[in-house]
Amino acid sequence: MRIGSHDISPPLILAPMAGVTDKPFRQLCKRMGAGLAVSEMTTSDPRLWNTRKSLHRMDHVGEPAPISVQIAGYDPAMLADAARYNVEHGAQIIDINMGCPAKKVCNVYAGSALLQDEPLVERIVTAVVKAVDVPVTLKIRTGWNRANRNGVTIARIAENAGIAALAVHGRTRADLYEGDAEYETIAAIKQAVRIPVLANGDIDSPAKAREVLRLTGADGLLIGRAAQGRPWIFREVAHYLQTGQILATPPPDEVCRILLGHLDALHAFYGEVQGVRIARKHLGWYAKDRPENAAFRTVVNRAESAAEQIRLTREYFASLQAPGALAA
Repeated sequence: MRIGSHDISPPLILAPMAGVTDKPFRQLCKRMGAGLAVSEMTTSDPRLWNTRKSLHRMDHVGEPAPISVQIAGYDPAMLADAARYNVEHGAQIIDINMGCPAKKVCNVYAGSALLQDEPLVERIVTAVVKAVDVPVTLKIRTGWNRANRNGVTIARIAENAGIAALAVHGRTRADLYEGDAEYETIAAIKQAVRIPVLANGDIDSPAKAREVLRLTGADGLLIGRAAQGRPWIFREVAHYLQTGQILATPPPDEVCRILLGHLDALHAFYGEVQGVRIARKHLGWYAKDRPENAAFRTVVNRAESAAEQIRLTREYFASLQAPGALAA
């Protein structure tokens, strides 16, 4: 699959997630097999570009190409300026956020709230595409609510404006993340446009990935929440789609190496105090849904320094290797 001049191989993309897809996590997921990793959404408000949070979100030094940066806002001119600014600071693909369902985003008429106003959608995508010389992609939901699934109309607007690829989450804004994703609208969008269409929503296993591709005819997949604590899902899905075979779950020693590398990257990127704090949620995700790893949550809660966080992690995984220990 190609986005502009960029070959996205495999066509498996880490979905943008606020507070999650920072540079350390993007780099990790790319090493684990993601063909592309999209940044956390960055604001289009220039007054906030020099805040600590924004500077971290716009840091792409040493990040493997192609670098995709998501921008969010509601004003076409501001979004166009934000696109230019991010390209000047390393972005090679600009992604427009019209998919976030969070109240604090929708309340300022950004994210998926924009799907209510098709003329505004057209003005935004047209302005951003004209503003930069790099490919522009768009992330949407199937509509504002179930009575207003206008994803096909939005997709045609996007294609006509020059959007290079379209990612569609199989829920409306009103659905938030509740219930099951529906893929019929994504399939209809794929039939309606010629640009690459990426399916998103509830893709949490290699088998589900293949099923979603079958149901939608999509050119690729976005994986979001399922990658939290399980960044190797990308290589698992890629291997299954290519061979039909399931890769073995990473053994505890490999999980330990992956996690320690992630911790080191977080501590280096954010500094010790903030890095330790941010790492806690990732440690929790690594332990989620595994009853035998309940003890690992003590690492999340006890560590107050980078050295202690790393030591407790090493000790925990070493205990799993001990005779009679439960496998992770």
